[in-house]
Amino acid sequence: MPDIRLVIFDIAGTLIEDHDEVTDSFLLALRNQGIAASEAEIKEWKGSSKREVIGHFVSRQFGSCRIGPLIEQTYSNFRFLIEKSYASGGVVPIAGAAEILAWLREREIKIATTTGFYRELRDTILRAAGWEHTFDANVCSDDVSHGRPAPDMIRHAMQITGITDSAFVMNLGDTPLDLQSAAKANIKTSIGVLTGKHTAERLQREPHSYLLQSVADLPTLIGQLQS
Repeated sequence: MPDIRLVIFDIAGTLIEDHDEVTDSFLLALRNQGIAASEAEIKEWKGSSKREVIGHFVSRQFGSCRIGPLIEQTYSNFRFLIEKSYASGGVVPIAGAAEILAWLREREIKIATTTGFYRELRDTILRAAGWEHTFDANVCSDDVSHGRPAPDMIRHAMQITGITDSAFVMNLGDTPLDLQSAAKANIKTSIGVLTGKHTAERLQREPHSYLLQSVADLPTLIGQLQS
């Protein structure tokens, strides 16, 4: 097993606690515009570009003709709601996450984040967690042509950190789309964590290397892989 040189983390549900801020904000923003979507449907889109999610449900209901303004209006409402939600509920790191980041840093393993959040919200969350200067790369859906399940964000994080071989990369996320994007990026060590809103049974159906209870279990796994 090649040494791990870069570990890429999703943010919400992987590094910070998920209290349904995203799902609730999506549902309310869509319903405010009379757009139908269920909680189960939104859950399957967790981790993707937020604008792309809205575009999917708007075009499903109204077709592709002249929907641009409706998408933008709904997306603007979503941004207002999600920012309000995080402002009121705070940003709570997953137990052990800060220690894991420090542990990787001490071993000179590069660390990065990818997220379906837009840039301003990502920066707000990282700042609230005290991680604004922690990572070697922070990539969001604004930075690439296609959000998850496309591999663009992972590949961009690799490019920024100078890691060209996916064999040296580990990717962690709590959603099916995290695992799908890792598979499309040819990541050999793709890990699902169970601190989000998806069950082990759901994540098992996606391509993955391991499932962990949380990022706190990462040192043990890396030790086993490199022993």
